[in-house]
Formats: sequence, structure tokens, C-alpha cells
Amino acid sequence: MAEPLLTARGLTKTFGGLRATDELSLDVQSGEIHAVIGPNGAGKSTAIGQLSGELKSDAGIIHFAGRDISRLPLHKRVHLGLAQSFQITSIFLRFTAEDNLAMALQAHDGHSFRFWKTVRTDQKLRNPAREMLKEVGLSDRADVVAANLSHGEQRQLELAMALATRPFLLLLDEPTAGMGLEDSGRMVDLLLSLKGRIAILLVEHDMDAVFALADRITVLAYGKAIATGTPEKIRTDPVVRQAYLGEDT
Repeated sequence: MAEPLLTARGLTKTFGGLRATDELSLDVQSGEIHAVIGPNGAGKSTAIGQLSGELKSDAGIIHFAGRDISRLPLHKRVHLGLAQSFQITSIFLRFTAEDNLAMALQAHDGHSFRFWKTVRTDQKLRNPAREMLKEVGLSDRADVVAANLSHGEQRQLELAMALATRPFLLLLDEPTAGMGLEDSGRMVDLLLSLKGRIAILLVEHDMDAVFALADRITVLAYGKAIATGTPEKIRTDPVVRQAYLGEDT
């Protein structure tokens, strides 16, 4: 197997007396979808925050694309190709879908000092924004104010904004959270279309989505990885089946 795109070793994060991640180790290969599952409080979102740079680790080492990024802030990790989409939608609700994406492109290209100024007229921003909206299935919603998009459409827009940073690895925290069956299926199809092009580390509670998407799955408990393997291996692991998939052994 090739050298992993991302490797984390010994990640630890403590909040007061709670150790959210406890010497957690995992890796992600280029182009794969790697899902992280486990019960509430297992440390999944904390781990995503540590990998993205949103949270500072108490201990541990993170290597990405052959570089030690353990001490790099979030924005520098983004420019290296590590992007995050949050559990809570973070878009500009008063602006159109296309405006949101154009601003994401503007910020990534290093022109945030021109924030808002030319975003509505600069075709170097508008054209790729429209292409990216088409890629995530929102081309017919480009002129709709984000507040008027459905929850599922807002998540699609947020994913497009993350993709605007041209990442090698996308960190997704509960991308189907709060979605109905139709929207969830649309998101799964969208993520499947990215497989092989962009590596994805996915935190998700929806087991149907996990098994439809993942090349590998890591199971967390009390901040530690207790199992990693293919969906088939994880599905048949008696400890995982009993503790996390709600099945009897």
C-alpha cells in the first residue's frame, strides 16, 4: 500500500477531566473514503477538529502529504489541501448560492482584502463558481438566497465551498445530519462521485451511508480506535456489531 496521504499518531485532547481523544492513531490513503464511527462522546468530532487545526492537540503528531502539520494553524492546512465541512452549516445566509461560492473562491485565492468588493462582477470568480454549483447539483439554484435553500441544498452548497479550496483531503463531520431520505441519498451519490478524486475522512452516524461510501472504517470508543478495516470486516466484527451497529452476536 502506498504511503498514506494523512497519518495521525497519538492524538490526545482533554477538556477539563474528559479525555476526548486518547492517543488516537489513524491514516487516510489518497483517493479513499475513510469513515469514522462510534457512539456519542467517542471523540469523532474532536478528532476531526484536531486534524483540521480547529482544535489544538495536547499531544500527537499529524503528517499530511509528507509534511508535519501538527503545529500549523487551520488556514495553512487549508492552503496545503486539507479542507473541512462542519457539522453545523456555515454559509452566508443573506447571499445567493453563487455569491457564497464566489466568496469562497476569492478567499482561497488570497484576495480576501477585496472581500465583497468585486465578487459579483469578477468573471474569474463567477465562472468557476457556476461550474462548481453544477458539480454538486445546484446549477438551477445559483441565484437563490442561501436562506431559502432547503437544509439538504445548504449542505450541498457547503460541500461546494469546501471543494473550492481544491483539497486533496476533505474532512466531513456528519454530512447527512438532519436530512430526509431523499436529501441523504443525494449527498451519498455526490460523495460517491468524488471517490478516487479526493480523499475523504467522514464522521457519520447513518450506517447505511457509511457502508455505501466507505473503503475503510475506523471505530472509536472513549477516544481510541478499537477497530479499523473494510466495511465487510467491520460489519462482521462481533464487538462492533454488538456495541455500535445494534446487533446481537
